[in-house]
Amino acid sequence: MRIERKHLSTGEVGREVERVETYRVELPPGAGTGLHVHPGGVSGYIVSGRAAYQLEGQDVEELSAGSGFFEPAGARVARFDNLSATEPVVFVAHYLLSGDQELLVPVE
Repeated sequence: MRIERKHLSTGEVGREVERVETYRVELPPGAGTGLHVHPGGVSGYIVSGRAAYQLEGQDVEELSAGSGFFEPAGARVARFDNLSATEPVVFVAHYLLSGDQELLVPVE
């Protein structure tokens, strides 16, 4: 038996992380998160569906099942939108946290 590993993403943490909280997140058809930041950063994996992903100032990426992503601490996430009008997008997110940080902070 051989263990296989497929690299999905790399992100620079660059700070102390006290804990990692892992969530399964489901975005309904056509839903988006709006402009936001993650105080502690996020590493994630798309389980099913397709999402438009964009950090502010960068190009939009299309993420699909099997894609990995990283959102650095404090980076402004311009888009994380479900591209389907009929199916949810499901992903697993690992939130890197310290103290009583929020998972997500909307930007008005």
